[in-house]
Amino acid sequence: MSVRRPGSSAWLALLFAATFATQAAAETNIRFTLDFKIEGPSAPFLVPLDKGYYSAEGLNVTIDPALGSLQPIERVASGEYDIGFGDINTLIKFRDAKPASPVKAVFMVYNRPPYAVIGRKSRGIAKPKDLEGKTLGAPLAGGAFAQWPIFAQVNSIDAAKVTIENVSFPVREPMLAAGQVDAITGYSFTSYVNLKDKGVPVDDIVVLLMADYGVVLYGNAILVNTKFATEHPDAVQGFLRAFLKGLRDTVKQPATAIESVIKRNGQAVKNVELERLNMAIRENIVTPEVKANGYGGVDADRFALALEQIALAYKFKAKPRLEGVFDSSFLPAAAARKFN
Repeated sequence: MSVRRPGSSAWLALLFAATFATQAAAETNIRFTLDFKIEGPSAPFLVPLDKGYYSAEGLNVTIDPALGSLQPIERVASGEYDIGFGDINTLIKFRDAKPASPVKAVFMVYNRPPYAVIGRKSRGIAKPKDLEGKTLGAPLAGGAFAQWPIFAQVNSIDAAKVTIENVSFPVREPMLAAGQVDAITGYSFTSYVNLKDKGVPVDDIVVLLMADYGVVLYGNAILVNTKFATEHPDAVQGFLRAFLKGLRDTVKQPATAIESVIKRNGQAVKNVELERLNMAIRENIVTPEVKANGYGGVDADRFALALEQIALAYKFKAKPRLEGVFDSSFLPAAAARKFN
């Protein structure tokens, strides 16, 4: 009795199909949440999708937008999402309130945070003290406004002399453009570019980046669900390797990287989002600390100072420890994270 074998071409096709099916089955699914809608600064997360960096690590990654600094943390802590992008200072407070929450930061992306107070010269705003006697429009749930008490204290602003008006994210810049408020809080690359886009003259826009005025906090980091990380450590490490490649590509060629944003946001305007991305790279991602120490890490001494500043406006139940908030064990090797 003989066994009939298929022709060589059919045999190769069957072998290829079986191999592909095995590889697909071996992929680890990762649901990832951004911190906001898909804008220019989202590019480093999207480029690895388009260049196959995630899939090369055996990962099937889906990326969703979010609605602010708290939502990505809640999503990752709940296990609804495996990995996310969120504000580490919000994470610090979240974990202080819920210390058993299974969420930690594993890669610092915004070495300098984009928190800013954005005003207009025509409204009498040129420096922090000018905010006294003025009206500040702020989404009270926003990550930037959360740092307002720190900014006020380190710049000797009498906060009692500043009127705070709670505004929503969509009307924040329009209200400043219309002169309904004197200044707003927001992420610098979001509010500055939005104001320009609404016709506010560039020489009338004043961006008081909090990091330039005594605020030493870190910014947004990649977050993981710790249960997922324990069960899939290789997937977390692979995600960070793929992201780092996408980050390097974005920093090197932002005009190319922005295409990954434009194709996913039908309302985005290319030159607007490219300017937003370039601001994030210049002011938040590629900083002197990153140039010296490389991407992704956290300096323990600076983190301790940041905790002291957070304590100016927030009473901790228990003083956080760096390792309780940031897990460096998943980072690529230091040599691989060097800036070049």
